[in-house]
Amino acid sequence: MTFPLRHYQNHLPQLANNVYIDTTAVVIGKVNIGEHSSLWPLVVARGDVNHIRIGQRSNIQDGSILHVSRISTINPEGYPLLIGDDVTIGHKAMLHGCQINDRVLVGMGTIILDGAIIDHDVIIGAGSLVPPKKQLCSGFLYMGSPVKQIRPLTAQELISLPQSAANYVRLKDEYLTNG
Repeated sequence: MTFPLRHYQNHLPQLANNVYIDTTAVVIGKVNIGEHSSLWPLVVARGDVNHIRIGQRSNIQDGSILHVSRISTINPEGYPLLIGDDVTIGHKAMLHGCQINDRVLVGMGTIILDGAIIDHDVIIGAGSLVPPKKQLCSGFLYMGSPVKQIRPLTAQELISLPQSAANYVRLKDEYLTNG
C-alpha cells in the first residue's frame, strides 16, 4: 500500500509497524507515528516548523488537521504536537501545538490550541475549544467554547477509552488486509 508521505527539508515521516494512513491523507516532514496507529481520509499532519509524535494505537479521524508552532526567540521550544497512546481524535478536529496524553477521546470538531495539555483519561465533547496553555485534568469530561470541566468520568467511560482505540486498531487491520 502506498502512503502519502512528503519530505520537508531533510525530514521524512517515520512510521512504526502496522500503521495505516489513508491515501487521501497528507503527512509531511517531522512526523513520527507509533505502532498500530491510523490516519483516516483527508487528515493533514504537517510537521514542518516543529515535530509531531503520535503514540501507539491512536487514531486520527477524517478531516482532522495536525500542526505545530514554530521555534522562535519568543518561544525557544515552540510547540510540538504530542499525542499519546490509545487516543481517539474525532472527525474534523484541529490540533495545534498541544500535548494530549494517553487514553483521551477528542470529540468531533474540537479545536485544541498551542501549549494546551490534556492529561490522561479525559473526554472532550464535540465542538469544544481548548484555549492556549489550558490544562485539562485527568478523569473528567470537558465541554464548551471555551472548554469547562463538566463532571468526573464514570467507570464505564474510563473503560471505553482504550476500547475506542482498540476498535480503530481492528478497523485499520481490516483496511490493511483488504486493501
